[in-house]
Amino acid sequence: MPAFLSRVLLMLPWLSISMGCVGRLTTSVVQPDFPAPDDLSAAVDLGTPPLSGDFVGTLGAIPYDGGVSFRVWAPAAEQVFVAGEITPDPNGIELSAADGGVFAGDVSGARPGQSYQYLIHLGGDKLVRQDPRARAVKVPKGPSLIVDPRFAWTSSSFVTPAAKAQVIYELHLGTFNPPAGTVAGNFATAMAKLDYLRALGINMIEVMPPAAFSTTTSWGYSPNFLYGIAQQYGTPDDLKRFVDAAHSHGIGVIIDVVYNHLAGSNQPLDCFDGDCDASSGDRGIYFYSDAARANTSWGPRPDYGRAEVRDYLRDNVLLWLSEYHCDGLRWDSVSNIRATENGGGPANPDGIAMITDIMNTVHMQFPHTIQIAEDLQTIDYITQATSAGGLGFDSQWDAAFFHPVEDNVITESDADRSMASISSAISHRYGDSPLERVVYSEDHDEVANGRSRIPEMISPGDAGSLIARQRSTLAAAIVLTAPGIPMIFMGQEFLESGHFSDTIPLDWSKVQSYSGILAEYRDLIALRKNQGGHTAGMEGANLNVFHLNEAAKVIAYHRWDQGGAGDDVVILANFSAKAFPIYTLGLPREGTWHVRFHSDAKSYSSDYADTPAADLVTSAATRDGFSQEAAMPLGAYETIILSQ
Repeated sequence: MPAFLSRVLLMLPWLSISMGCVGRLTTSVVQPDFPAPDDLSAAVDLGTPPLSGDFVGTLGAIPYDGGVSFRVWAPAAEQVFVAGEITPDPNGIELSAADGGVFAGDVSGARPGQSYQYLIHLGGDKLVRQDPRARAVKVPKGPSLIVDPRFAWTSSSFVTPAAKAQVIYELHLGTFNPPAGTVAGNFATAMAKLDYLRALGINMIEVMPPAAFSTTTSWGYSPNFLYGIAQQYGTPDDLKRFVDAAHSHGIGVIIDVVYNHLAGSNQPLDCFDGDCDASSGDRGIYFYSDAARANTSWGPRPDYGRAEVRDYLRDNVLLWLSEYHCDGLRWDSVSNIRATENGGGPANPDGIAMITDIMNTVHMQFPHTIQIAEDLQTIDYITQATSAGGLGFDSQWDAAFFHPVEDNVITESDADRSMASISSAISHRYGDSPLERVVYSEDHDEVANGRSRIPEMISPGDAGSLIARQRSTLAAAIVLTAPGIPMIFMGQEFLESGHFSDTIPLDWSKVQSYSGILAEYRDLIALRKNQGGHTAGMEGANLNVFHLNEAAKVIAYHRWDQGGAGDDVVILANFSAKAFPIYTLGLPREGTWHVRFHSDAKSYSSDYADTPAADLVTSAATRDGFSQEAAMPLGAYETIILSQ
């Protein structure tokens, strides 16, 4: 029996209890047609992904035709009341105790848009609490809001791109495309750039965490409400409009989620039902209290050993994938879920069990979506199937790719570059599939935290210099031609400088200033996706790094799927400032090889050398393990892509 179904059936006894304490509003309102709360099959889908408008989970503020059902877990509470705009009584409407520490009740006349909060009575104290499963809050520290889960989706024909075809664009909503002079970007302003992203060739957007946070600006990695949408970015419907619009542009949406910790301050789940001892580090029912697991470097760690907390996190996963129609999740710091101390401490069996349970549920109900781990410990079992003892993620960010690539392009001296480490980065994989890793040269962490974007690292204070443009796009070319799922960070494609901050907006004027760099990215992405029908090998699993010249700092590799014309692809990359009038290279097949891309073209920048890039005709010779060779010019820091 599916775990989700088991959980729902276990809760059936309290779903049908009599709610004798129902209050009514004095004003009559017209209600939408919601399923009645006792019609469980309509309110919660039991075997397939919930349809548009279905409510995920059995707790929270669940609208139905004529009112709202309120359900909250507070096992230590003596009494629980729900108050707010739903009733004129400041003392609220009492909820009935049910099995498992749940309090539940229906409020006739309550409706979406109204605010509410729980009043928890324990030992003479009255605790005011927001709903842990609230879809929205009125203000960052204010009451919860009832949300209508239904939405008029228009992009029903969208199909999530296959992993082998995905190109991910990571963005931060606040700074991606805010109004001029602000960092107040939101879902609506990000929607305005969907045409741009589609033209670039992006087919997956990764949104840095949009869950509610209490500060004015944030990266999003210290959420205080996992179910709520940060009001700085918009409403739940605004997110749905963004996802719907992205889908209509042929772009999937990946949401960044944080389950390894919650915000350390302004944490509404602290001592939720009053049963805690703050003096000893006990923060209540949602968190570990033992010293070994209670805290991460960023905030308190949820108690993965409690079934109700596991359900809380699992239902949050289902929320993004069902109600919001998202195409995947990127899990922040998995190392702090499966273990302690960033993965370097003891294993946490509770966290491991929770992850594998969620992965099994997701792969059963949402097989088209992608689950990406940020673990960064380069461990194969992160992406091994749960049936083989792994955690079951589909892919993981690959530090074993990023660090060698970044190190080799920011290093000042050509003599210090290592083609062996570049070869290892290109060749590294987890398990049998190259798609079990996400490859990148910039991400939000690596262009901040005391570091900068790659052009800035290459030429501090002069990120637009010739050498910064050449070497940063060399790194991007490796990202977009190496096996794996490629990802770029917002603004990278137009040479954004400095470092990432949630208080610094992207400088969109650089789209014009560095239009050639943008064109270079666009051309590389088109080849990566085989848009011209000549580079199918870019989506293939086969790789041969066949040429490694440490003296000259040149590397070449062959990618293919089935092989043959239009499939075999050869990438040649020069990691030095030395240009070669003639460079001879082995090739895997005889005949004519066409230059599909050369980064030294003047069309990309007027100060590029425009090294000649004529088509090549092979001649018989033994070289690089092949029986064919060809000679070609090779420019400084140039990447050349060949296919037949």
